[in-house]
Amino acid sequence: MFTGIIEAVGTLAAIQPKGEDISVRVKSGKLDLSDVKLGDSIATNGVCLTVVELTGDGYVADLSLETLQRSSCAYYQAGQKVNLERALTPDTRLGGHLVSGHVDGVGEIVAVKQLGRAKEYWIKAPDELAKYIAEKGSITVDGISLTVNAIDGAKFKLTIVPHTSAETTVDEWQTGVKVNLEVDVIARYLERLVLGDKAADVAPATGVTMAMLAENGFMR
Repeated sequence: MFTGIIEAVGTLAAIQPKGEDISVRVKSGKLDLSDVKLGDSIATNGVCLTVVELTGDGYVADLSLETLQRSSCAYYQAGQKVNLERALTPDTRLGGHLVSGHVDGVGEIVAVKQLGRAKEYWIKAPDELAKYIAEKGSITVDGISLTVNAIDGAKFKLTIVPHTSAETTVDEWQTGVKVNLEVDVIARYLERLVLGDKAADVAPATGVTMAMLAENGFMR
C-alpha cells in the first residue's frame, strides 16, 4: 500500500523488452533506498513495481503484460520522469489516502489552464471508471493523491498548487498526455459489497444500479 504522497521524482534510464513484457531501470533521484531490499515495492508513476535489482543509483523492475495493458507504461520512453514512493510502513504518516498501486485505467489530459499561481487540469477517464469518481473525493493520478474539484461525465477537474507541481511530474502534463488512474479503493469494495451474492455470478457484471441499491436497503 501507498499514500499518494510523492517522495521523489526519478528518471527512466532504460527500457528493455523481454518477450511480451518489459524491464525498466529507474534512476531514483533523492529517493532514500537505504532500507529497500530485493522484493520490496516502489510505486512508479502509480504502478506498484517489485524491485528485482538495486543498481546503486536506482532499481530495476519488471512490468508484466497485464501492467502494460492497464497502464500508461506502454507509452514510456527512456529519459521520462516518473513519480516515486516507497511502500507504506506502520509508522508512515498517511498524508494522502490509501493507494494500492494497482492502476484501474489510463486517462488523458484534455485541458490545462493557469489559475493564479495554481493550474487547473481536466482529465478524461475511461467511461467505465466515471461511477467511481466523486466531487471532493480522492483519486490517484500518476501516483499522486489528488482531490477531484469538479466532474463532467467521465471528465474531472484537478487544481494543482505550485508545491505539488514542484515535487512531482505535474509540470510535464500537457494536453494529450496519458496518465495512470487509480480510483478510491473504498468505492471499488463498496460496489462488490452492494452486489452481495450476485458478486459470484459468472454472467458479465452490470455494475450497481438504482434498483440494486434499493433492493439492498441503501435507498429509502
